Order: sequence, then C-alpha cells, then structure tokens
Amino acid sequence: MTISSSLNAGVSGLAANASRLATISDNIANSSTFGYKRAITDFHSMVISEGSGTYSAGGVRVTTSRLIDERGPLVSTNNPTDLSVRGRGMLPVTTTADVNVNNGEQEMMLTTTGSFRTDQDGVLRTESGLVLMGWPANADGTIPSYPRDTDDGLEPIQINVNQFGGEPTTRMSLGVNLPATDTEFGSDGDSQQLSIEYFDNLGTSQSLSVAFTPTVPAAAGASNEWTMVVRDSASGNSIVGEYTLTFNDNRTDGGTIASVTSNPAAGGGTYDPATGAFQVNVLGGPIDISIGTPGDSSGITQLSDNFAPVSILKDGSPVGNMTSVEVDENGYVRAFFDTGISRTIYQIPLVDMPNPNGLVPLDDQTYSVSPESGSYFLWDAGDGPTGDILSFSREESTTDVAGELTNLIQTQRAYSSNAKVIQTVDEMLQETTNIKR
Repeated sequence: MTISSSLNAGVSGLAANASRLATISDNIANSSTFGYKRAITDFHSMVISEGSGTYSAGGVRVTTSRLIDERGPLVSTNNPTDLSVRGRGMLPVTTTADVNVNNGEQEMMLTTTGSFRTDQDGVLRTESGLVLMGWPANADGTIPSYPRDTDDGLEPIQINVNQFGGEPTTRMSLGVNLPATDTEFGSDGDSQQLSIEYFDNLGTSQSLSVAFTPTVPAAAGASNEWTMVVRDSASGNSIVGEYTLTFNDNRTDGGTIASVTSNPAAGGGTYDPATGAFQVNVLGGPIDISIGTPGDSSGITQLSDNFAPVSILKDGSPVGNMTSVEVDENGYVRAFFDTGISRTIYQIPLVDMPNPNGLVPLDDQTYSVSPESGSYFLWDAGDGPTGDILSFSREESTTDVAGELTNLIQTQRAYSSNAKVIQTVDEMLQETTNIKR
C-alpha cells in the first residue's frame, strides 16, 4: 500500500507540474499581448489517514486561476480610441457576430483595453471583432437615466463620420459703450446701430439689429437715457424687444447702468437686475441677452463721446463637418467639428463586480460574468470604486518574463524529481518480484 501510494503521488506530481508548465507556456506566449492577464497554478496537498506505523502518500492536486484584477503597465498610442482603464472597472464590449444578428440582444463581455476604430458602418470595433458598447446620448448631448444593474440600454457605439453638426445661439452678452454726449441738450439725437449675428436651429446665420436712440432733453443738461430696440432678421425685422436704459452720472459708478425698463408691448422679457439679462423671442426660440447689472462696468456703459462695441460674446455655431472623435476620462464619447464645437454622443460606463477574478475568461482578453464574480454594477467612469478611462493608450500584458522563466526552471526540476520517484518505485517493485526467484 505504501509503495503504491508513492507511485500515485509521483503520477499526481507529474500531472500537477504539467499543468503549471501549461500556464507558464501560456503566459510567456502572451507576454506581448495587450490586456493579457497572467494565469497562475496553485498546488494543494492531499492527506490520507495514517495507519498503525505506516504512512501513505496522498499526492497533490492543482488549481489554476487567472489574475484578472492585476493591471499591466499602460503605453501611449496615436489613436484617440485606443482605450485603457486606469484603476478598477472594465469596458463593456460585444462581438461583431452579435451585432450582425441585429436582434437587439448583444451579449455583454468585459475587457480592460482595446484598440477601437470605425469599420465600414461606423461601428467602433477592434481587429479581432470586439465592438465597444455605451449609452447613446440625447440630441442635446445629455445622457438619459439607464438602469445600472443590467446591460439594458447599452448598444454598439456607431459614429457617422460624415455627419454635420451645428448649435443654435441661446445666449449672448453685450459690452458696448454709448457716447454720453449724445444725451446732452443740443445733440442731433441720431441712433447708434449694432448688428449681431446669431445661428438659428438649422445652423443658418441670422442677425439681431440693435438700435440705441438717445433721449435729448428739451432744456439744458443731459438725460443719460437711451431707448434700445431689438429687431430679428428671421422675423422680417420685427421688433422683439424694447428697453429704456438710464445711466448713473455720479462719481462712484458714473457711466454704469442705473435702471432698465422694458416696454411690454414690444414682446421682450423683463430685465432682471440680479443677472443683468433679459430674454427676447426670435423666430427659432428664446435668446438670453446680458447687458450688465446696475453699477457693473463690464456690460453696456455710457462714457465719453465714442460709440464702441467693446465685447460681443455669444454661443452657437454654423453647421460644420465632424473631424474627430475622442473619449474623455469620464467615458463621454465626444464628436468634434471643424467649427470648433463638440457634442457628446455616447457615454461608456465602467463595469465593476465584487470578485473580478471570478469572471470567466474568453478569447481576445475578454471575460463574462459568472456567479463567482458576483453581481455587477455599471458606474460612471471615475465614480464610486472605479478608475477612469484613458484614451491614446493600451494596457500591456501582466506577464513578467523573467519570473516565468524562473518558474519554468523550478517546474522542470520538480517534474524530473517526480519522474525519479516513479522510476524508484518501479525498481523497488522489480526487487519485490525478484524475491520469488
């Protein structure tokens, strides 16, 4: 029994070291594979109850596992959609085959890095056929509320590289100086004209015409008062706002706005002294116009004898062509246009679970959820326990070649030693059979 157990222990030692050799071989073969997580082998002794004065070898059993939570070093690349996860969390992906079925039920898999590029349909995918998934944004760039404990709502990220984009103007600020001398007795009372371009909902250029007409007093002195009339070119130059501006003439805040009174009949919104703005309704919708708060010298002022549009600021842009797509650290996929604007089109969440090493390894450095990994949750990148997403980067293999070669030497010696045990048992059994001669 004792000799037989020695033989079995030697055989189990050969099998265990063969398994360790397989993991070492796999690790070394994938030492240059981006995103590869090294596999390890653990040996566990098996004990057989001892009899009276005898010992039976129980041998060894082996378990293998993959250190999915171990992170490799990051290297920079030139592709903005080369992505890596810096910290905890994984990117959701699916396969090209699932996308081509087009039944809306793509299986979610996970990876920590990938080199994604658009294919002929604009889908972001790797050369090995992994498709990046994310939540689609609304037309205004906001991300709807999606469930976080399921992959419902995730869809393949598809980018129309030939799309156009523009933004309507919704707000502007006027920094204009009005000549103080125009409100004095004896001035000619001519209006000062200002034209401001804005962009409507279709990206078409329109304009607001603003006329500043001074109030000339009938007797000596200065009124320090102007009437501002706003007209919209898209509405046939109809009046969309009319306001009476009165300016201070004291030493403390001379030349700044003292009060603004609106004419309700003109249709413009009421001036808010707290924000220094009012709202006018052009043909495409409302525009907030800021002219400065009372006592503020950065808006409309009345100084000296010069009419000077000092600063005209506005949002919006004309229609432009998409030039590039990038992913920021929080997972927002943004499209950039040649007009200088950007638009959020998707958000990539990071998937996290209690036990990443319990995931099921699949081809192409991907993993699927299992009962051992625990329930997953889709986080905003950088939120909760997750790290952030780094573009222009790839994660290298976690294989340490020097360490694996050291393990290879140890495994070879252990295998040879177990083979020697079997050889010795064979010789002992041969001696036992020779006793009968």
